Amino acid sequence: MKIIVITTPNFIKDEVSVIPHLLQLGVDIVHIRKPSATREQLALLLDSLPKWCYDRLVVHDCLELANEYHLRGIHLNRRNHAIPDNFTGSLSMSCHSLEEVEIKKDMADYVFLSPIFNSISKSGYNSAFSKEELHNAMKQGTIDHKVIALGGVSAVNIDTVKDLGFGGAALLGDIWDKTELPDFDDYIKSLIER
Repeated sequence: MKIIVITTPNFIKDEVSVIPHLLQLGVDIVHIRKPSATREQLALLLDSLPKWCYDRLVVHDCLELANEYHLRGIHLNRRNHAIPDNFTGSLSMSCHSLEEVEIKKDMADYVFLSPIFNSISKSGYNSAFSKEELHNAMKQGTIDHKVIALGGVSAVNIDTVKDLGFGGAALLGDIWDKTELPDFDDYIKSLIER
């Protein structure tokens, strides 16, 4: 099962050291999602990261940076929904309904479906799906290896994500709240080994 980490919307302390560390621990991809950042701020972040990280980074904003830095890919969402000219990398998209998944997953390498559980990082952003709905969607083939669970995913419920047939899990609030804990590495490895 693929493990993806999404950055916090704001720049945070030690982010430039945490991102490569997550990748070294075995996280598959890091999505850089900074909706209020300028192009210059995002370029500064990318310049501060080791170049070996680039082929495992996906940007949500200033999508032209993907070509410029030879990043793994781009993520299309409500803010940014057009593919830049001459883009040839990986493409992912946001979905907020099973119907959207049906439409978009054939157009992308993978899609996020959210919120699967109550969000850890966004207050009041609660699960939009019952376990029965998700189980039925798996049986019908809507949820498969190209669908990544997002929203409230943590060690507590990641086994449910796997059991429901998702191709992976995207983590946000759960990861960034734990970066300074002494058992952070063990926590990340436990997610990856599931």
